Amino acid sequence: MRLLPLLVAAAVLSPSHAMSQTPSLPNAAPWDQPFLPPAPAWDGASRALLRDASDPWVTPFEADPAHDFSPTYADTRAWFDRLDAASELIRIEQFGVSPEGRPIYAVVASKDGATFDPAKPVLLAQAGIHPGEIDGKDAGMMLLRDIAFYGKDELLDRVNLILIPILSVDGHERASAYARPNQRGPRIQGWRNTATNQNLNRDYLKLDQVEMRAVRGLILKYRPDLYVDIHVTDGMDYQYDVTYGYNGENGIWSRSPAIARWLDAAFKPAMNASLEAQGHIPGELVFGVDDSDPRAGLSDGGLGERFSNGWGSAAHVPTILIENHSLKPHEQRVLGTYVFLEQAMRLLAGHGADLRAAISADSALRPAEIPANFVAEDEPTTTRAFKGIRYEMYDSPASGRQEIRWLGEPDPELWQMPFYGSRPTLTLRRPEAYWVPAHRSDVIERLQAHGVTMEVLDAPRTVPVEMLRLEDPRLASRANEGHVQVSLASVTPERRDWTFQPGSARVPTDQPLGDIVVLLLEPQSSESLFAWGMFPEVLSRVEYIEGYAIAPLAERMLAADPALKAEFEAKLAAEPEFAADGDARLQWFYERTPFYDERYRLYPIAREN
Repeated sequence: MRLLPLLVAAAVLSPSHAMSQTPSLPNAAPWDQPFLPPAPAWDGASRALLRDASDPWVTPFEADPAHDFSPTYADTRAWFDRLDAASELIRIEQFGVSPEGRPIYAVVASKDGATFDPAKPVLLAQAGIHPGEIDGKDAGMMLLRDIAFYGKDELLDRVNLILIPILSVDGHERASAYARPNQRGPRIQGWRNTATNQNLNRDYLKLDQVEMRAVRGLILKYRPDLYVDIHVTDGMDYQYDVTYGYNGENGIWSRSPAIARWLDAAFKPAMNASLEAQGHIPGELVFGVDDSDPRAGLSDGGLGERFSNGWGSAAHVPTILIENHSLKPHEQRVLGTYVFLEQAMRLLAGHGADLRAAISADSALRPAEIPANFVAEDEPTTTRAFKGIRYEMYDSPASGRQEIRWLGEPDPELWQMPFYGSRPTLTLRRPEAYWVPAHRSDVIERLQAHGVTMEVLDAPRTVPVEMLRLEDPRLASRANEGHVQVSLASVTPERRDWTFQPGSARVPTDQPLGDIVVLLLEPQSSESLFAWGMFPEVLSRVEYIEGYAIAPLAERMLAADPALKAEFEAKLAAEPEFAADGDARLQWFYERTPFYDERYRLYPIAREN
């Protein structure tokens, strides 16, 4: 709730943050009064994790009487600097710099010093990729404090922990009481997008943003055995407070099937039991298919590799996407996250060897065909029991239609919900390698940022390759994430002997990141660099011919080539619009001359088969 008295309390805890970034609020403003649905009563056992405000190591979240506050970037860093100075188990590592110049840092908890024991599994927990969804920061501060000073250092006997408390540091500091109107706390929240107005949780594959390249570098450095990306969901109300998921859940469309089996069999049952024992209600990560009809069904939300869990499946990095429920109080969500992180460490300690075996097995896979471009199924694939919240419909004078009113009361009856999974609409063939020309060094740099292995030429090399002619490319009607996306009807392969200049790269697909390479470089992949609009040059045709020149040339072509004449006449008969368009007719002949730009719509990245 955005209540003025709570904002005043925030000023007491952090005056600079509350006063400089919170606008003056009129006393009677309707948006400063409660308008979210009520939250079900909760008094979970995990509340015992909270330390008293008098404790010297109390976190700002705990010190707040309402447990509805999260500290600023500067205050968070100062708190962690103090922890680092006081404990040999804690150290801070900067791994990037934001567009606005703020250091991006991780907090490392280990008994191994600066060099990790390679026998120990590594948990990487990431908070604040969407800064308003900051539960992981406050939970991580509590857990690291308890590891350092309150008897939980044994967690580090067999596991190392890396916490990124705030990934999108610039968005975190664009903070106010008006950042996420659908979310219950904290009362001052960061902004969803970055300083460059990008959503980092759409950037796992294309790696546009410095923040995502930085975190990819951290992953390559430490090779985490489990990567946990912590969010807060939007959408419908329900009883679950901690939902989480991963691609391949329940055996569906995983690029890392052994990892998915481990998560299904070893991780999920133990995690759910731990959360339930502490008074939380864990659930699978699902999304309602119809905002106006909560019982219409659920979906998996899609399996795209632009998201952390989709990328993790393709890169063979075990990745869990947590979505705490937005209408549960911040305190409840933070404590659920603490329980999740602690139990994840204990599971890695006991079952880390099995997970590493699964990672190795999946990293050795080289599927000849790769499913891609997932969409929701047209019909439900199964039915799932679901713990819903009671609701009613009412006539809204504002919208002029019926709207939903959540009542904050758990429905004692389990809802039986249709579940709509995802299906691929495209199958990509895996070539032996791709060739990236030297003039697209930006593509080479993105692949290198992913950790892809490649050969960079130091001398020209002519090789037989398959080039792709792009058929009917279409630009999106609006920009998305700073790009104008492109879709393709099809591609036409053309065999060529092509000379690649020094600086060009041969990128083999026989490597653990081979699936990532295919998804990035096949232009029909909806996650490809081409689909994100990064090859606009191939959509521009160079050189033209005037009608006075092509018309007599076309007449000679008709006279000299009976097969061409028959093809032209058949097209005239079959396509009246073409027959009536003189420019289109002459263009048809121009495209069949050696004067035409033969690189128009020729994709510059080649396949080696």
